Amino acid sequence: MKNRRSFIKKTAAFSLAGMLSLSKNAAAGEIQIKGALIHHVYFWLKEPENEDHKKELISGLKKLLKVKTIKMSHIGVPAGTESRDVVDHSYSVSYMVMFDNQAGQDAYQVDPIHTKFVDDYSHLWKKVIVYDSID
Repeated sequence: MKNRRSFIKKTAAFSLAGMLSLSKNAAAGEIQIKGALIHHVYFWLKEPENEDHKKELISGLKKLLKVKTIKMSHIGVPAGTESRDVVDHSYSVSYMVMFDNQAGQDAYQVDPIHTKFVDDYSHLWKKVIVYDSID
């Protein structure tokens, strides 16, 4: 029963994420994420021009998504948006995951999948910055 509830919850979350791009007429205040912890991680590769290293890191991040407390995710690279003083395009890969709450993020930090990711892929990056937020 727990797996079914988890599946339904994840399906609803991903459906919501899909609807966000389709609901062009919705005001920002109409769709809100309450109580969740958002975990943003930015990676700067040691060799930023090395596409194989970038692919390897992204592959590792996809494996990391198997941590059970993750509810939503996004893995990306810098967008081709305009250069402005407030826009930072200097990172190589971004990783964003959402947890139901602080406890979910705490469990993620010590999950063997997460610790293995750090052990297996940390040789690729020179810098990591994390931004966590909760409402």
